[in-house]
Amino acid sequence: MSTEHTPAPVRREVAHVHEHAPAPAPARRATAPGDARITVAVITRDRAASLLRTLDALAALPERPPVVVVDNSRDDTTRRAVTGHPALTRLLRPAGNTGALGRNLAARHARTPYVAFSDDDSWWEPGSLARAADLLDRHPRLGLLAARTLVGDEAAEDPLNAVLAASPLPSEPDLPGRPVLGFLGCACVVRKEAFLGVGGYHPLLFFGGEETLLAYDLAAAGWGVAYEPTLCARHHPGDHTRAGRSALVRRNHVLTTCLRRSWPVALRAGTGLALAAATGRPGAPRALKETVVRLPAALARRRPLPPHVERAARLLDREATGHSREGTAP
Repeated sequence: MSTEHTPAPVRREVAHVHEHAPAPAPARRATAPGDARITVAVITRDRAASLLRTLDALAALPERPPVVVVDNSRDDTTRRAVTGHPALTRLLRPAGNTGALGRNLAARHARTPYVAFSDDDSWWEPGSLARAADLLDRHPRLGLLAARTLVGDEAAEDPLNAVLAASPLPSEPDLPGRPVLGFLGCACVVRKEAFLGVGGYHPLLFFGGEETLLAYDLAAAGWGVAYEPTLCARHHPGDHTRAGRSALVRRNHVLTTCLRRSWPVALRAGTGLALAAATGRPGAPRALKETVVRLPAALARRRPLPPHVERAARLLDREATGHSREGTAP
């Protein structure tokens, strides 16, 4: 998945997309139909070997989900590697790198009511997709399910699991699991109607900590966002983390507050980034520069959260601050 960004203040979704029809799948997929309710969407860039491992894992699932891959790669290596793979239903190749917006593109091409997201280094545990679809069927206000994430061959708990499980937001009787306003982009399942209805991932952020804004927008539109640990995604990041991620996350945190949060919260976030840049914190000078470039576009698109969602976000802010002071959260 790409962490590169464009220099323009706003990155629009690439309009020109080349669609490559995969070779016919083996007979076992035709004779053993899976769950028709859910599609898996995958974005990738220049990691063909990792993507093939993900497709192998998805092909082995009992749900046998259709898989839509958005290939942000710079050449044809990935396309050549995955052509004819039994898991692949549709391969989309935008004219440029779409970053997280590739998930929006994949969701628009899905023909199922629910969409699960994977990266090219993550996949789903058997049975999780069917359970997610069942929960979405039973809870019509549910817009997004955040799953438990296990990392690496040792299946270590991702630190975010504990944070989501301890969400201080009050339970809601018409939702499963714990209400949250955050999730991991490669370990969630959305109701397509809800996801596309709020615009999916925001073009201003492109990539890096983009999940929070989507959670805000879903909650503001009345959709539920919940953590359900009985759903499980596997993440094998390996050694291919791209440089510059911390700067993108810092930048997008400030932009998210400017787009949706109250002015005091946005001003604190901006001041914090300026101080971090002044003291030479890693990634902060770059983040500050890129935030300033994008700030006019953020202000033009500003849409403050409804009061009840802002109150929920403040409660989570206080919880995160407390954990940080105790040294239990970044």
